Amino acid sequence: MTTETASPPALSPNAGRLAGATALITGASRGIGRAIAEAFAREGADLFLSATARANLADIEAHVAAAGRRVAGAAADVADEASVEALFAATVEAFGGIDIVVNNAGIYTGKPFTEYTADEFDRVMRVNAYGTFHVMQLALRHMQGRGRGKIVNIASTAGKWESPNQAAYNASKHAVVALTRCAALENAAAGIRVNAICPGFVETDMIGEFEGHAARAGMEFDAFKAAMAARIPTGRLLQPEEIAHIAVYLASPESDGMTGQTISISGGMRMG
Repeated sequence: MTTETASPPALSPNAGRLAGATALITGASRGIGRAIAEAFAREGADLFLSATARANLADIEAHVAAAGRRVAGAAADVADEASVEALFAATVEAFGGIDIVVNNAGIYTGKPFTEYTADEFDRVMRVNAYGTFHVMQLALRHMQGRGRGKIVNIASTAGKWESPNQAAYNASKHAVVALTRCAALENAAAGIRVNAICPGFVETDMIGEFEGHAARAGMEFDAFKAAMAARIPTGRLLQPEEIAHIAVYLASPESDGMTGQTISISGGMRMG
């Protein structure tokens, strides 16, 4: 008896708001990045996907291909400028041009301010802030020559306010918010729109990084997650798909009048 591998279910088409567009999405193998890739495919975009390991992209690539979209991928370390340059070159070679870039790749390290090492702080900044910077520079140069383009940066509510035990993460996401606004201002007349999404607590693998916070609080992790949800007026953690809906809007012509915006989605934790 042989066992056959089931084909991935086809993604249901939506309104085709991204039909004919090509998009580069970093950190696309799981969580928010994967949800954005699925949503973009449903809306008609062709996708170039990246993750730290090439093998991690196999499943999402199969889903996108099943939707009838062109898809390619590559491993990339966004903290490394040469790796980003190779990723961007591969994307242009695959599709001829890039209409949309989503900067989603990111990492989290949480601990008390006085316990961070310089190397730990630097690694978070290099991935979250410098990674976004490297990708944005190449994207902007490419889009300036085309006279159009959309850049969507995944920041965080941590980029708008203070949080205990995550100074490196907050500093990196504050940097992403600032990069978004500065690039938007400089490139608005060139037809390029640059915006950011600032999610609150989202049900992804990154939530597991909060186990250290739970231990410091003397709580079981499930109880800690329940306490997190209790802080949210809507009473629950967000789902990655909810972030993807906003990304589709920001990548589509519907948002052509918006640039330099940082859209919070936090279940009402902070309003503004």
